[in-house]
Amino acid sequence: MIGMGDLMNTIRKKKKIHIKWKNILIALLILFLLWNLPKVFTKKEEKKVEKKENQVTEKQKEFEKIGKEIDYYNKDYLDRYLAYQLNNKELEETQIIKDVNMNLDQIPYEYRLPSKNTNTEKVLVNKYYYLDENYVPDNLETIDTKYASSNMRLVKPAKEAFESLSKKAKEENLQIIAMSTYRSYQYQVNLYNRYAKEDGVEKADTYSGRPGHSEHQTGLAVDVYNKKENYTNFGKTKEYEWMQQHAHEYGFILRFPEGKEKETGYEVEEWHYRYVGVEIATYIKEHNITLEEYYATKIKDW
Repeated sequence: MIGMGDLMNTIRKKKKIHIKWKNILIALLILFLLWNLPKVFTKKEEKKVEKKENQVTEKQKEFEKIGKEIDYYNKDYLDRYLAYQLNNKELEETQIIKDVNMNLDQIPYEYRLPSKNTNTEKVLVNKYYYLDENYVPDNLETIDTKYASSNMRLVKPAKEAFESLSKKAKEENLQIIAMSTYRSYQYQVNLYNRYAKEDGVEKADTYSGRPGHSEHQTGLAVDVYNKKENYTNFGKTKEYEWMQQHAHEYGFILRFPEGKEKETGYEVEEWHYRYVGVEIATYIKEHNITLEEYYATKIKDW
């Protein structure tokens, strides 16, 4: 007969054997999970990447399709178009292309390119395009003091056009006087530094170009006033109304208009005009765009 003690020992042995098999099964299950879970997650990640790549491919096809329809599409900017769209999903593809062509996907003053078309009315100088510190435009001439403060200089075609403009306004009992024209690089260094000291760099950047990035260095920009009001009040004058109607006829555009701060990078300045020639000025006025937008859609050598 089996004693009670032997029976208990047998039960204990069987229980231990059962526990061992259970532990072994648990260990095997853990090993299985450790081996296979990374594969599961990898597959999920691969699917995500594949889905993202498919989306990029579709977007790429959309841009390439549009690129065949508009002549200002730049195939070299495709990656920039796609990246910019990720943060601006509300914009249409054509607007994405325009914005990137204007370098609005870049950080002002960090993304810098030398200005092209120098010594022509097509030159663009802004927070992305700069002039060398030694750049001085060709054919600077002094404006007749009947139409300007003393020692005001513009490039010859701009100077002649401004004198004609101011003369015509004068015939209508209006005074449109040039008060700031060509500025050298060093002049802008002193001016910008003073503004930055007075108002801080962030504020100064909204109304003054950093050295090399000031349009005044081109010899094509002119700030005006009417001798009665401070130039900052020019937008409230009859002379401003006249300029709104006739400036383009002489090849000038209002360079920093209201509602275009995103494109130009500057606050509205009703007194700041830029000579671009009659053809370009007329196009810009008729299409209600800025020089940046014209450059992004019409000038091909970005």
